[in-house]
Amino acid sequence: MKHKNLKLFTSIILNLLITVFQIIGGILSGSVALLSDATHNFVDTLSLAISFIAIKLSDKNKTIEYTFGYKRAEILAAFFNAVLLLIMSFFLIKEAITHFFVPTKINSIIMMIVAAFGFLANTFSALLLHHDSKNNMNLRSAYVHLFSDSAASLAVIIGGICIFLWQITWIDSLISILIVILVLKEGYKILRDSVNILMQSTPTGLDLKLIQQEILKIDGVKDIHHLHVWQINENDVHLEAHINSTKDIRISESCNLMHNIEKLLLTEFHINHVTLQLEYGVCSDASLIKQ
Repeated sequence: MKHKNLKLFTSIILNLLITVFQIIGGILSGSVALLSDATHNFVDTLSLAISFIAIKLSDKNKTIEYTFGYKRAEILAAFFNAVLLLIMSFFLIKEAITHFFVPTKINSIIMMIVAAFGFLANTFSALLLHHDSKNNMNLRSAYVHLFSDSAASLAVIIGGICIFLWQITWIDSLISILIVILVLKEGYKILRDSVNILMQSTPTGLDLKLIQQEILKIDGVKDIHHLHVWQINENDVHLEAHINSTKDIRISESCNLMHNIEKLLLTEFHINHVTLQLEYGVCSDASLIKQ
């Protein structure tokens, strides 16, 4: 975890330096594209800082007030970052369209040098988070932010080359729009996944009917009802349900029965936190999902 925090902190410092450098470069070159990219980088620096704080919070111990700890902090950060990403994407599309119809005179040399620095620094930061982003939604949103920054800087470089060689200013806007469309797709995915977790929806890929069928195969289970499955974060999947046993059994037998169910849920469905209410002759007509 400390290794992950160091990578994210390094990315924050790099992004802050890029922002300052692009503001100076944008003023000196007269490039509105660079100033827009600086704004984009500044918002992303804030997003990375939020991600860093969320990870630190998620490491805190559970308390009486927060019995689950602060595990949802990373999901909240991913949601907030995805919203920022989508807002910034629409802003950049608007700016790209404006520059398409109203080209501005700029110093392409300064533009390319500053954009190249931004591209290299953002690419390095994105590579730092690439591996961890595969298993963490919060870091994935931060990674997409950095990727979008890197792609935007690349677009500015290409635009600077076209302006320098052929005075083709509109190609920068075209490339920017194409990149933003790709970023919007990933941003929407992160937003959708984080909202699903926050709304406690059934985790993607879990079939409740299949869970019911497998549990009914266990000796001693008559039926399962009032089933709920949700996620605290990307790694912790919770399940609670009522289990009707086929006969009136002792407490020691009920513990064995619940252990068999928990083992099945963990090995077959990767559900790692199970709460079962064992019953006999109760709620016999109850449905799988309580209405």
